[in-house]
Amino acid sequence: MDRNYNKTLYACFTGYIVQAVVNNFVPLLFLVFQASYGIPLSKITMLITINFGLQLVIDLASVTFIDKIGYRASALIAHVFSAAGLLLLTVLPDVCRDPFTGLLIAVMVYACGGGLLEVLISPIVEACPTKNKEKAMSLLHSFYCWGHVGVVLISTLFFRVFGTANWKVLAVIWSLIPLGNVFAFWKVPLAPLVAKEERSMTMKELMTKKVFWILMLLMFCAGASEQSVSQWASTFAEKGLGVTKTVGDLLGPMLFAILMGTSRAFYGKYGEKINLNRFMLYSGILCILSYLLISLTGTPALGLIGCGLCGLSVGILWPGTLSMAPMFLKNGGTAMYALFALAGDSGCSGGPTFVGLVSSAAGDNLKKGILFAVLFPLCLIIGILASGRMKKVSVARIQGQSE
Repeated sequence: MDRNYNKTLYACFTGYIVQAVVNNFVPLLFLVFQASYGIPLSKITMLITINFGLQLVIDLASVTFIDKIGYRASALIAHVFSAAGLLLLTVLPDVCRDPFTGLLIAVMVYACGGGLLEVLISPIVEACPTKNKEKAMSLLHSFYCWGHVGVVLISTLFFRVFGTANWKVLAVIWSLIPLGNVFAFWKVPLAPLVAKEERSMTMKELMTKKVFWILMLLMFCAGASEQSVSQWASTFAEKGLGVTKTVGDLLGPMLFAILMGTSRAFYGKYGEKINLNRFMLYSGILCILSYLLISLTGTPALGLIGCGLCGLSVGILWPGTLSMAPMFLKNGGTAMYALFALAGDSGCSGGPTFVGLVSSAAGDNLKKGILFAVLFPLCLIIGILASGRMKKVSVARIQGQSE
């Protein structure tokens, strides 16, 4: 690979750290917002809904403009919006008549950046002339995990040393990452996703392919399997072990993110020696076992171990599906990656919602919600088996034609 494309990969790795910042920094400030601006928590939690909801809209809308303005311009815009949203957090709540409105506007700005990054970064890496694209994709997605861990650790340390009253200083510091990456994407080489003499598939063409819907199912279930546990990991740690919110965040989501990142980094290093389809299948089985350990055990420590095993098991599912896609849909192009981002983000939103609804119906029994959510990794395994069968048929057909 051209050494210059190493710089492209580094910029993409940083891009996923940016996405981790915009998705995970503000939730650490919910109690601060409540105390500083007198906003009820029931209203503040809407910021998460708006963030991910708007990212879903951007996932779909990006199909209409990314190819027109180009990947470089889109990447620059994504980073500018991410930085602007973080900076506006420090200004708008104090200048708007309603502080919540100011927070909402800032979140909407960086959500636009986060949604664009979700669509852009994976295809940019896929287009780079790397020898093993599956390894590069898995390593890329591990940086979201490390970014998540970094945001929680650094923010917790900052608040411990300087106090939560100085959260605006930290927001400015975090904004420097997307601002710096603007200059990186300004210069790095970007390879075309589809060769000049070829054309990308349209959304209509994609939807006529059976394998496309199987991959969409995999993306949805990957997101749902991940977030159904991740979003509740802190609650497990707090209620099950009787620890504080800070310790709960470190024991729950941090353990989950570290093991998820470890799984992705492992495949990123040894991927050429591992069968991707088989690795995803075994990961799906481990995911089911982790769900059962969380929901059926009566020991809090085992439940927490189950959360960690879930993080380890889901690590490869999202990047693995993105790596499988070009094998079946060679010229899927921007539309394919945008729709996959839409399916994955829908799973990230739908999974925790499903767990919450079932838990509520079962008398706020969170374990019952997790138990019923085993449906997601189960459907994922079915999708992996179906895709593996289709791949064998495709290879046999190609071999038959060559003979």
